[in-house]
Amino acid sequence: MQTPKGRRRAAVPASAPRVVEVLTTERPRDPQRDARRRRGPFRQITEFAAASGIGQKAGIALAATGLVLTVTVPATSPVMATDASAMTPVAASAVTPQPQISAEAGAQIDFSRSAVVTQADPDGKLKQLLSAQSAGSVSRAASVGSLGAPLATLSTASSFGYRVSPITGGSGDFHRGQDYVAQCGTSVLAAATGTVTFAGWHQYGGGNRVVVDHGNGLETTYNHLSSFSVKEGQTVSRGDVLAMSGTTGASTGCHLHFEVQVNGEVVDPTGWL
Repeated sequence: MQTPKGRRRAAVPASAPRVVEVLTTERPRDPQRDARRRRGPFRQITEFAAASGIGQKAGIALAATGLVLTVTVPATSPVMATDASAMTPVAASAVTPQPQISAEAGAQIDFSRSAVVTQADPDGKLKQLLSAQSAGSVSRAASVGSLGAPLATLSTASSFGYRVSPITGGSGDFHRGQDYVAQCGTSVLAAATGTVTFAGWHQYGGGNRVVVDHGNGLETTYNHLSSFSVKEGQTVSRGDVLAMSGTTGASTGCHLHFEVQVNGEVVDPTGWL
């Protein structure tokens, strides 16, 4: 057939339209895929953080990426396990039962702060040391470092033990304490917390003398003082100023004579300092 524009049209009937085969076979899908799509990536991250107990780290990570955290995830959430049958989170404590701890009815439990002893708490160490046993039973290894220095700077002038007497010049003189160099008027400090049991004149050569009782048989004495600022019955703490050094009593010059007494007997102070 001739078209108006001069083109020929085929006289045969038009071909039938092509039939497109429709595939009806579905691919296997993950049963949790739709659930994850509905939750979205942000909620998946927060749920994982809550289940694994890393809420704080997840929050930091989300903040670093510019996302706004809209849910509160507890940092102390229990670790969650997954039930294979129902695919639901189960607390770990429900999976593994925790053992029960019991105590006898008469048991004494002490949670007081004073029972905690550290290197930064020397008075606590001394208190614990003396509460466990008498001062006379404490070993040198345990006692060293339990008392503080009676002066800001310690420089030995005469050691504990037998020596030549600086007053008579005779040999065999037993020195009952440790002499430390100190100009007259130097602050004398309490070696540990305790109660002042004597503050006055010592008639046997100590001059102005202060005695502090630290409990359970342990005492410290401070001798040849020019003056003292404490009185009997007063409670003092480690490092408190008790007096000023001097040269009163049987003394040949300004210094501090420091003694440590255990159950009334003098011992070498270096075993406690």
